[in-house]
Amino acid sequence: MAAPDIAGLRTVIHYMGDDEDRRRLRNIAYRLLGSVDDAEDVVQETYLRWHRLDDQSRREIRSPRAWMTQVATRICYDHLGSARVRRESYVGSWLPDPVPSEPPAQVVDPADRVTLDESVRMALLVLLETMTPAERVALVLHDVFGMPYAEIARTVGRTPQACRQLASSARKRIKAARTAATSRDEHERIVAAFVRACADGNLDALAAVLAPDVVATTDSGGKVPSARRPVAGAARVAQLMLGIATLHRSATFEVTTVNGLPGIVAYEDGRVVAVSGVDVAGGLVTQLWIVTNPDKLTHWQAG
Repeated sequence: MAAPDIAGLRTVIHYMGDDEDRRRLRNIAYRLLGSVDDAEDVVQETYLRWHRLDDQSRREIRSPRAWMTQVATRICYDHLGSARVRRESYVGSWLPDPVPSEPPAQVVDPADRVTLDESVRMALLVLLETMTPAERVALVLHDVFGMPYAEIARTVGRTPQACRQLASSARKRIKAARTAATSRDEHERIVAAFVRACADGNLDALAAVLAPDVVATTDSGGKVPSARRPVAGAARVAQLMLGIATLHRSATFEVTTVNGLPGIVAYEDGRVVAVSGVDVAGGLVTQLWIVTNPDKLTHWQAG
């Protein structure tokens, strides 16, 4: 995304908006774009556009917060189309940026919605990547942030009914992809067993915690050695993980929250070198999303 005018941003931040407003915009933009840096750029660009309005235009806006939400969403919507083109030239698999746990937003959750916690999970973010920009916007804004379809329609240039249908279609795909729920304690236990098996180099123990159809996807951006295509099957994934453990003998691994669920952070020489989201079902690891692209790990580094 184009770099915003930072001097103008400093001028406008004191004019309006508080930490809650900016956090809300970042939450929306991250879920729509899957990129922490792009989400921050969206927030900055939104505030700059407010700053560039004349005083009369600002006075005519009844709800600055709603105006900013619509502007930020439109920036995301436009960005999604170009992002797909850029990712076609990305080296290897592209994954959303992993994030640590974040403070909850204040939203009301209708019964048919995905929850705010679920909306940041890697499995859902990866699935959102397969949707059209309009589907993604309609689902996230309505099901996660409770925005009415009429307001979403103004952003994506569709009718409210069309937006309702887009969200319904996206919701059906999510429900079809869901597996039986696993408790957080059980999820953490399985991830810990997986980490121990990798650290011990125990192929049998590793295979015992992997589902037969497990898939591991690595995102390195071509900047560090990695598998550039998803690896499927317990035997192949076990060999991949043991190969990684052998390559990084000095690395240490910590089970911690990654995108709302227990995942894995790998440290080497005091720096984070990999962050992995993990999905489990039936007591086994079913998905691994391993991010090693250093550009996507900057916000995990200490200091």
